Amino acid sequence: MARPKTDLPDAAAVRALVDGEGRLAVRVTPGAKTEGLVIEQGRLLAKVRAKPQDGAANKAVAGLIAKALGCAPSKVELSRGATSREKQFRVS
Repeated sequence: MARPKTDLPDAAAVRALVDGEGRLAVRVTPGAKTEGLVIEQGRLLAKVRAKPQDGAANKAVAGLIAKALGCAPSKVELSRGATSREKQFRVS
């Protein structure tokens, strides 16, 4: 069975959520049926299929953010919230 398409918002909309110091706040839902990023009420919400084990969900979210911004995954790193649904990433 083919994987469903990943839903991503416009890169400019995601960049608008990054503050002056390169921080991006994200609310994560691990173990979701579909993957994607959604902007609701000025917040970025991420849904990933990966389970929250051994950092797999964090890596999946970083990959989605990088894909949405059109940059390398190495430019997006988790700075806060490794075990929380509320995370903060640094985009360089």
